[in-house]
Amino acid sequence: MEIINTKLNIKSTISLFIKREDLIHPYLSGNKYRKLKYNLLQAKAEQKHRIITYGGAFSNHIAATAYAGKKHDFETIGIIRGEELFDKIDDNPTLKYAQDCGMIFKFVTRAAYDLKNDAAFTADLQQEYGDFYQLPEGGTNPLAIKGCEEILTKTDLADFDYICCSVGTGGTIAGVINSAQVNQQILGFPALKGNFLEDEIRKYATNNRWQLMTDYHFGGYAKTKPLLIDFINDFNIAHHILLDPIYTGKMLFGIYDLMAKGFFKSNAKILAIHTGGLQGIAGINKVLKSKNLTYIK
Repeated sequence: MEIINTKLNIKSTISLFIKREDLIHPYLSGNKYRKLKYNLLQAKAEQKHRIITYGGAFSNHIAATAYAGKKHDFETIGIIRGEELFDKIDDNPTLKYAQDCGMIFKFVTRAAYDLKNDAAFTADLQQEYGDFYQLPEGGTNPLAIKGCEEILTKTDLADFDYICCSVGTGGTIAGVINSAQVNQQILGFPALKGNFLEDEIRKYATNNRWQLMTDYHFGGYAKTKPLLIDFINDFNIAHHILLDPIYTGKMLFGIYDLMAKGFFKSNAKILAIHTGGLQGIAGINKVLKSKNLTYIK
């Protein structure tokens, strides 16, 4: 796979590079490739033929797991948040793609989805589907952390003062935290509202050299504002790098804002990790266009 570091000159004293994990694959790309790598090997080792996982309407993880199942001969079942989506698959690019890859869906209410980690919920799934290998929402577990620890290379570890990463369930940034050098500060940009992610990251992080920048969620997961969409479009025009509005767009917006506010030290070298997620743009654009709002071009 090809990983490209693209230098962007923002200020004369600060250099920003983007690690193009999005170039790994259109669907099995970025952090999803990293998170699934060792989980798929483990599922094979356990001789599992069925994978069950969880996600929402625009989930990168759902799309990636469906593709991985098709490629590696696993039956995949997606537990989808929102029972109202069951008859809207054809209108949702993410779910349609996953279905075309062979994924079977079980749509549940949001209240039921909140119970997905309960033993009774898992027992009901086992009764309905039989034996399976279970992946949590977003794919975050110890094997996913192991994969995400491979994002940073020796060059990355030597060169950069700050490493920036978007945050969903916390697994990707935990892997980055664990593999970073002691002189590097890790900044996470959550896509969700609230501070609960700190506890999730601490479950897997092996040090405290990180902090979350919580002012750039734009209303929460899968929420956007025209300001963000305009930034993504302008960024693509200027640098020919497409960002998604759920994760990487918010991260890069935050980095630019922090640079403008003087957050970073002089002569800093910043590495921003592009974690993929571009498949979600089509679904978000469909929603934005239906509301006559600015969309990603």
